[in-house]
Amino acid sequence: MGRAFEFRKGRKMKRWSQMAKTFTKFGREIAIAVKEGGPHPESNSRLRVIIQNAKSANMPKDNIERAIKRATSKDQEDYKEMVYEGYGPYGIAIVVECATDNINRTVANVRSYFTRAGGNLGTTGSLDFLFDRKCVFKIEAGDWNEDELELELIDSGAEEVFKEGDNIIIYGNYPDFGAIQKALEDRNCEIVESGFERLPLDTKPLSSDAEEDIEKLLEKFEEDDDVQHVYHNMA
Repeated sequence: MGRAFEFRKGRKMKRWSQMAKTFTKFGREIAIAVKEGGPHPESNSRLRVIIQNAKSANMPKDNIERAIKRATSKDQEDYKEMVYEGYGPYGIAIVVECATDNINRTVANVRSYFTRAGGNLGTTGSLDFLFDRKCVFKIEAGDWNEDELELELIDSGAEEVFKEGDNIIIYGNYPDFGAIQKALEDRNCEIVESGFERLPLDTKPLSSDAEEDIEKLLEKFEEDDDVQHVYHNMA
């Protein structure tokens, strides 16, 4: 059928694979949220956030409903949230957030990725001083003006509000997530996506070859089903 067909097929298969991994990760987040606060998004704010994020990533409604139903089953795996920190090659700091039903497997895999790349796994909390943890919300701009919205949300903990395309982005301190979420919902703001980020306080520039080595390591982490998010301080 020709090289062009094979190229398109390859790209499509890669995209489907990435979507499947994304849906798997949302499924684990849903399982954790349901175990913590129950299966009803109306009374479980964490589950409500995850459903919003899953929809934003084009996860089908049926998949979301199945994940919630599965999470209430006695057969559902018990996932633990774990954070691993270490240095990759060239002294790049990397934080890996995981959701796992087998901690021994996960820590062994994470350690092996660091080691094979010439880095090393550190102790929990060892890189806290290099990152600032923030909550972040993306809402539909609608008729909102970002300056007016910032004034509305400042008492709830919002620190930075700016427009990006058809959306408004809101950053706040990590502990203020619930207060900002409630303030947005009280104002009927359409939350497109929300969550947490670890922002590097300082970044480290690398040569193009070194950047490529780090990208390969980051890809290894992201390919692992147990890994939810990866943060680093490479410029």
